[in-house]
Amino acid sequence: MLSAETLAYAKSKIRDIPDFPSKGILFKDITPLLADPRAFHIVLDSLAERFIGEHVDAIVGVEARGFIFGGALAARLNASFVPARKPGKLPASVDKVTYTTEYSTAELEIHKESFRRGARVVIVDDVLATGGTAKAAANLVAAQHGEVVAYAFVIELSFLKGRGVLAPGRIESVLDY
Repeated sequence: MLSAETLAYAKSKIRDIPDFPSKGILFKDITPLLADPRAFHIVLDSLAERFIGEHVDAIVGVEARGFIFGGALAARLNASFVPARKPGKLPASVDKVTYTTEYSTAELEIHKESFRRGARVVIVDDVLATGGTAKAAANLVAAQHGEVVAYAFVIELSFLKGRGVLAPGRIESVLDY
């Protein structure tokens, strides 16, 4: 387990952007964390250590920032990486789900036959806010007969109560606000 001091270093690399993407929102910007190799490794190490010794078949990374962490985590866990993308971005036949976010209505797609029946899947994104996007990704996994064994996030905005939407699922987050 990483020390509180180490995690505080990573948290210090998260920048607050007021009124983005709309007035009244305080956006947690991860780009300074990505620009700092130490902070990026801290977050990846913290996520990976939570799954060491467990059987994980696939990591689903949610577009777009979930790709950054999901791809790296898949490599560390020797699991496949499956992108959950916005409509029209995947070249082959897809499964699609429509869901509500804190800002609007959105859609996610994954390629059909991304998982074998019973595949153990971890869904990864940068932020857990209201939980709608992660739940939509879980619905896509379930439609393909995969099993979501956990959700993993860099940041959790606890005050938005996204955990309740994902309950009773296992939720792992590195930094909490």
